[in-house]
Amino acid sequence: MENSSGIKKIAVVGPESTGKSTISAQLADHYQTVWVPEYSREYCSQLTGPCSWEDEINMFKGQLALEEQLSPQANKLLICDTTFITVKIWSDYVFGKAPEEVLSELPRRHYDLYLLMDIDLPWEDDPLRNFPELREYFMDVWKKELQALNASYYIISGTHDVRKRNAINTINQFFNII
Repeated sequence: MENSSGIKKIAVVGPESTGKSTISAQLADHYQTVWVPEYSREYCSQLTGPCSWEDEINMFKGQLALEEQLSPQANKLLICDTTFITVKIWSDYVFGKAPEEVLSELPRRHYDLYLLMDIDLPWEDDPLRNFPELREYFMDVWKKELQALNASYYIISGTHDVRKRNAINTINQFFNII
């Protein structure tokens, strides 16, 4: 689904505990726009058992709906704290395959720029995070997924203000923002 509104979509993606939500909020503040939170975080906090196949499909649909709901409020840039590609990655890992709905939507859903958050931040425990020992594995998976989409992506490294500055500089250079 190409974006005809003139809004540029930036996807902030990466393995667990890499600061995606923090940087998304910071970027939205910097560019005076809105950001789309990670739908699965709220969804999973309500689960009483392990995540099921149907839960993955619900998270896919919820992430897209949230993005579509917030997109009209964007000021030139829409910052997306992760995307539904996360559903593909988790489903592949947990279930050995991804839902067909997700696979068919991948080539149709366009993001102008992906910021792949590096695993150089310390792990922060959180009840919704599962795999501290698999951060390198998932970083490689993210790279492969973005390459398979022929996506424009940049790895964003650094801690605290350095990470924020690196993300802003990448966005400014990519979109020729002065």
